[in-house]
Amino acid sequence: MQFLLSELISRNRYWTSFGHVATYIPELKNAGPDALGIAVVDTDGKIHKAGDYDTKFTIQSVSKPITLMLALMDYGPEYVFEKVGMEPTGDPFNSMRKLETINPSRPLNPMINAGAIAVASLIKGKDNQEKMDRILDLFRKLSRNPLLNINESVYLSEKKTGDRNRAMAYFLRDVGVIEGNVEEILDLYFMQCSIEVTCEDMAHMGMFLANHGCIQGTGEQYVPKHITQIAKTFMVTCGMYDASGEFAIQVGIPAKSGVGGGIMCAVPNKMGIGVVGPALDKKGNSIAGVRMLQDLSKELNLSIF
Repeated sequence: MQFLLSELISRNRYWTSFGHVATYIPELKNAGPDALGIAVVDTDGKIHKAGDYDTKFTIQSVSKPITLMLALMDYGPEYVFEKVGMEPTGDPFNSMRKLETINPSRPLNPMINAGAIAVASLIKGKDNQEKMDRILDLFRKLSRNPLLNINESVYLSEKKTGDRNRAMAYFLRDVGVIEGNVEEILDLYFMQCSIEVTCEDMAHMGMFLANHGCIQGTGEQYVPKHITQIAKTFMVTCGMYDASGEFAIQVGIPAKSGVGGGIMCAVPNKMGIGVVGPALDKKGNSIAGVRMLQDLSKELNLSIF
């Protein structure tokens, strides 16, 4: 495995020159565009790493399946899916186009920004501090990293420039999808997206999902299996933004990407994978990371289809 991962890094690193780091969040433009790393955790708990695997980056949209699971545990699927739908959009992750045109007016799925903001509004807690503590506790448990925390500079950068997210959130309150203080809900969402991770952190989170909600080593059913199934299904249908269909065909595993360059994958009953490659394609996915996962899936026959 170690040799294969190193070879895939070497084979695909040149793809980074065809992408660009995200700049709409100013702090993200400081990422190294040629960085590329991968970590794999298998069912025995063994960790294999290659490339720039120790690069730190903010989780961004990779957080969405995890916070969805928390909201589902807090309120149950029936209530959550009254607020947000279950269908792919075919639009960019930050598009507002269908919010007003569909009936009922609600985000089509929890993997787009509007849907994730709606999900953030459902996290239980007496105030934002308690809600964020619950989110961080879950991420720390799943990543097996008790030191996981928020990158303050990225959080402040997102908060300062998040006007499109702000517009979506106020629209969602207007149509009754979210309730309460919009700015507090947005603040929680911006903090959630600014959690700083490594490939290894995401590989452990992917393995947790691949293990159907059980903690590796102890066998503890930390999240109900049916909730992890919902999260993984959304990762297949919507996890790679409006390139999810192509990714399902070319790679064929549940995955979630983020504009920080991360991709988290869960190969059921086999492994969790974490990838970093801040140079993005036009859809907002790591351009070299996607190519590397295509090769890895073919080499190890990982497709679930």
